[in-house]
Amino acid sequence: MYMKKILCLLYLLSIFCFSHAQNENIYLEQKIDSTLSGMTIREKAGQLNQLDGRGTIENLKILIQKGEIGSVMNVTEPEIVNELQEIACKQSRTGIPLVFTRDVVHGFKTMLPIPLGQAATFHPELIQKGARIAAIEATEHGVRWSFAPMIDISRDARWGRIAESFGEDTYLTEQMAVAVVNGFQGDNLSNPQSMAACAKHFIGYGAVEGGRDYNSTHIPERQLRDVYLPPFEKAVKANCSSIMTSFNDNDGIPATGNKKLLKGILRKEWKFDGVVVSDWGSVTEMIKHGFAEDRKDAARKAIEAGLDMDMSSKAFIQNIEELIAKGIITEETLDNAVRNVLRLKFRLGLFDNPYTDINKKKETYSDKHLAIAKKIAEESVVLLKNENRTLPLSPKIKSILIVGPLSDAPHDQLGTWTMDGETEKTQTPVKALREMYGDKVEIHFVKGLEYSRDKNKMNFNKVLAKASQVDAIIAFIGEEAILSGEAHCLADIKLQGAQSELIKILSRTNKPLITVIMAGRPLIINEELNLSDAVLYAWHPGTMGGNALADILFGKTTPSGKLPVTFPKATGQIPIYYNHTNTGRPATGKEKSLDEIPLNAKQSVLGHSSYYLDLGAQPLFPFGYGLSYTSFEYSDLKIDHTVLTPNDTLSISVKVKNTGQYKGTEVVQLYVSDLFGSVTRPVKELKGFKRIELSPNEEKMVVFELSSYELSFWNINMKKEVEPGKFKIRIGTDSQSGPETFFEIE
Repeated sequence: MYMKKILCLLYLLSIFCFSHAQNENIYLEQKIDSTLSGMTIREKAGQLNQLDGRGTIENLKILIQKGEIGSVMNVTEPEIVNELQEIACKQSRTGIPLVFTRDVVHGFKTMLPIPLGQAATFHPELIQKGARIAAIEATEHGVRWSFAPMIDISRDARWGRIAESFGEDTYLTEQMAVAVVNGFQGDNLSNPQSMAACAKHFIGYGAVEGGRDYNSTHIPERQLRDVYLPPFEKAVKANCSSIMTSFNDNDGIPATGNKKLLKGILRKEWKFDGVVVSDWGSVTEMIKHGFAEDRKDAARKAIEAGLDMDMSSKAFIQNIEELIAKGIITEETLDNAVRNVLRLKFRLGLFDNPYTDINKKKETYSDKHLAIAKKIAEESVVLLKNENRTLPLSPKIKSILIVGPLSDAPHDQLGTWTMDGETEKTQTPVKALREMYGDKVEIHFVKGLEYSRDKNKMNFNKVLAKASQVDAIIAFIGEEAILSGEAHCLADIKLQGAQSELIKILSRTNKPLITVIMAGRPLIINEELNLSDAVLYAWHPGTMGGNALADILFGKTTPSGKLPVTFPKATGQIPIYYNHTNTGRPATGKEKSLDEIPLNAKQSVLGHSSYYLDLGAQPLFPFGYGLSYTSFEYSDLKIDHTVLTPNDTLSISVKVKNTGQYKGTEVVQLYVSDLFGSVTRPVKELKGFKRIELSPNEEKMVVFELSSYELSFWNINMKKEVEPGKFKIRIGTDSQSGPETFFEIE
């Protein structure tokens, strides 16, 4: 009887909550309609006009007063934000507030590791905390809308914007997308410390041809729906406030003018009611694409496709009045776009509280924020090699030499898209090691190369002279921040300048050589890996990167990062990613290498399989790879059913034991292989992961719940369904290891 009462109360509560939400939505739409009814066509078009606030501010003031701007980018001085907002609210005829925007990609002032580094944590809960502190700092400066997260699936390390992504995997990107959206937006979007998220770029931008930015993509619909769209759908379900269209055309249609994407999938299928904003100038770039005749035609195609806000090109404000006057587009089409913009402003609480509180105590660079940034940096670092237990540094090490262009590079350490990062706040490795461990070891510093592209080897003799006097060498190499990010693509992702030569001469000293790489992408590091005793991949780790690395090097922190992208052996292997399809002739691992080919060999002597004669088929490092100072053993993989129906959930357990000498955190990874289907399936797909901490000799049973629906895909009939068949499960420390078992779906 008691349980029945509880269930009854819960049922009534759910009805009340649903009814309350419905009433709130009705009230919101009424406010939107009321606001809209009093606007002229020019004022409506103005709400769709987003302009850059950098430079001359006086012209902006005039346009705001006329009601011809709906959103302003890149103004981060709260006093100016309030001044412009007051003009909009008190001097424009409509009194509609502005929304101020910024690219807050991986932190505002307190810079976090680049998103690719954040993905290496495999820790969405921590990444959500990082997004929360970014929102707090940005909103203190008047920013209420961020152009992040970037959730493009990125399989090509030549593409500069892979640094902004969460890597190559759909499932991992889904988890990170939701984490950032929730972190930015908080529990209540109208909270002055909440910031609207913008999932970008819709869609397929990470698959540009040749890794060249802005290029075309050729993604078939099935792959689009199975690989590239799911993170955006997850973001929409997490109530992401906005979506940004991508620069690329796919199958000949630019995203900014793609009605099937914006109206069909986003609005009709997913019921998205937020703002769709163009990327910078992408409305009028449809002219150069050859998709629009002129600016007027570009404006028409964009708004008819379902675009709400025009970033920077002014095509909407310049042409919509005429397009409506001539009957080319309807006022209803315009009204629908304006509704979406107004809805965002109401949800942000801007009509009630448009101003930034400049007297509120600031949390920027607070101890809490710096601690979170350091924690993310620590968990993002991936240990790629640790020969003879070189790391952590032994107490026997009494002196070290710090060398390399990234050892004291405060700007470059912050990485790409650090518009508000301040180099004077950056904790570089040299600074951190001296301050944190200078009392324990004698620290020498000779940079050797001034920057990553530096080819001047005149200081190498100084490096060698000092190296002869120390017990160990730590080399910080990689790439400058400018070498990754938007429009910073590379045809060859090798180490630049004389960095490889630096590692070569250091390796000849016969001193323990620890190489730490800071970069915005995977780099080709085969030789450096072989020459080094230990290798840490630190991405661009942000403000607190030096402190995080110092504690890792000296063993206060054990590295736990895992690669969110596959590392190629050479640029020519790209694209290379773990969840490829198998082909009819997959590599067996027994293929002959280039040097093993006999002279005058016949055509068939090498067999017929999919691999490179000079590199084989395997990458340098697989997706999910990452070592620890300790070791982990997997055993007792069990499933509760071997046969399931399409509606069942499978329980999977595995025992993980710390078999090493250090306390450590392991990222336990669950992969599933669909062995056959109505269309070819990936060889494996990540379907779950869990972080567990274990002391030496401690073991834990890790349990995953896998619903049959999570195995659905877009089949030969272009329907997302769970197909019957056989499946393989593997749980391990990366995508290529661990015990496996099998089950079926009837």
